[in-house]
Amino acid sequence: MTEGKKTQTKETPVVETKPIKKVEVKKVIETKTTKKDGFAKVRGQNMKVSFKFSVEACSFIRGKQVDSAIKHLEMVLAKKMAIPMKRFNRDQAHKPGKIAAGRYPEKVSDAFINLLNTLKSNAEDKGLNAKNLVITKAIANKGPGRWKHSRIRGRQMKSTHVEIEAAESGVVKK
Repeated sequence: MTEGKKTQTKETPVVETKPIKKVEVKKVIETKTTKKDGFAKVRGQNMKVSFKFSVEACSFIRGKQVDSAIKHLEMVLAKKMAIPMKRFNRDQAHKPGKIAAGRYPEKVSDAFINLLNTLKSNAEDKGLNAKNLVITKAIANKGPGRWKHSRIRGRQMKSTHVEIEAAESGVVKK
């Protein structure tokens, strides 16, 4: 039976190959940092400052240049200028100047000055011009309330998340 059946084997044709030319690939590595979107950002999480004062301070510095915002917050620390209380202004005293209700939140001002100095150094690391930075985004969110134990009953500690973003004065975010 096997004699009657012939197996056909297919022979593969031999193809001549040409030698492959070696191509050199040059890698270009840039050493300087590139501007990524032209923005610098800083985030402070679980800061032990008042949420209400942080919201008012964010609206106070939004749209200002970083250097002038730092100067204004230093004036708040020296009690020369008050932060206007626009949203949380119930039972707030009026202050001199063009504002109605206002306060001098020292702890918030000190924390925001530290954040703005960090923002300037982040911008310099990205290659942005620190003198032309304008604060485009300043947001304060409520953080987790942790219980602080006291003598009779506990209290919740204040906690706030703050995010500040700045861009050079010619760049508009899409």
